[in-house]
Amino acid sequence: MDADAWLARHGWVRTEDPPAVVRADQLMVAERDLTGLPGSLRRWLDDPRPPTGGVHRWPLRAGTGADVRSLLGELGDRDRHRSAAPVHLVQAAPRWRGGPADDPVPTTDAPAPPAAADPNAPVITVVVLDTGVTAHPWFTDRAWWPEVTADQLEVLDADGDGLPEHLVGHGTFVIGTLLRQAPSARVTVRRLLSADGVCDEVHLIEALQALRRDAADGHRVDLVNLSFGCHTYDDRPSVLVSEAVAALGRRTVLVAAAGNAHTERPFWPAALKNVIAVGALDAAGAQRAAFSNHAWWVEACAIGQDVHSAFPLPDGTPGFARWSGTSFAAPVVTGAIARLAAERGIDVAAAADLLLDPTTRHEPGLGIVIA
Repeated sequence: MDADAWLARHGWVRTEDPPAVVRADQLMVAERDLTGLPGSLRRWLDDPRPPTGGVHRWPLRAGTGADVRSLLGELGDRDRHRSAAPVHLVQAAPRWRGGPADDPVPTTDAPAPPAAADPNAPVITVVVLDTGVTAHPWFTDRAWWPEVTADQLEVLDADGDGLPEHLVGHGTFVIGTLLRQAPSARVTVRRLLSADGVCDEVHLIEALQALRRDAADGHRVDLVNLSFGCHTYDDRPSVLVSEAVAALGRRTVLVAAAGNAHTERPFWPAALKNVIAVGALDAAGAQRAAFSNHAWWVEACAIGQDVHSAFPLPDGTPGFARWSGTSFAAPVVTGAIARLAAERGIDVAAAADLLLDPTTRHEPGLGIVIA
């Protein structure tokens, strides 16, 4: 499927200068800001849909000729219009439509499996928001596996055409990479991305708010791995995504892929100050992988080229693959934080601070190197 057909299928359009991908049919706005928006903007919009977690989806009015791209000028100063904004595409970060990282290559050779979990290790809970997970021998004997419900399993063929979707296996690959770093981590799987690796910012906000409620109810949310992100139409972060991240608090550490566009443009949510952005090193760990985003906002890096991990084969059976992208550098860093916290008996925030020691090896544009 070419890029234009894919955009049409999912209801997305491209914006220009700087480029981003947004929903063609709606804006979003916080419930608290709804009444303060100007009439010049409201004339293009239908009544907002009931809020979920305090966020309205605000559909464009049919028959007016309204177009999200043309309304960006109406939004103008975000400080004046507060939370009102386009709804951006959030995408998994191996490759999207011709990007520089590669497709997964299934292999018959198996990498060294994760070590057995240490039953005496402190519990460190890692939430993986991704495409879900498939049953795999690396996972099914872990203490957390019985908590994986049917709605957290990956959907191999969402459109019924007999072929796996574009990014099936992304979540499985990420979790396998994580466990090789932190075999005793207790993984919590949350399927957020579709089988072709996308969701939108409102879905992300809802998922983050659900994690905050889990933490408030006494469920541990120590680390969150986000192997996805987006560019925005004005290179500024979404106010509502920023608020949802901040609401998780200092006790929860978020780690996110820095993106694969070989650019310094901020990739969100990785570029937020309270998220650890992870770039990719080449397969030798010697220098930046050619595809990796790189900038002042990237805080850490790990090998993200030719990574070898768990993967569902095209027939759905468990297997392995090699894959490249900052998606797979991120769980290396997430796992390293989890392992250090367990080994030292410290909280994950303290472990992250230790791991990102500025006196250790630093790669320009990629931050601290995590071996």
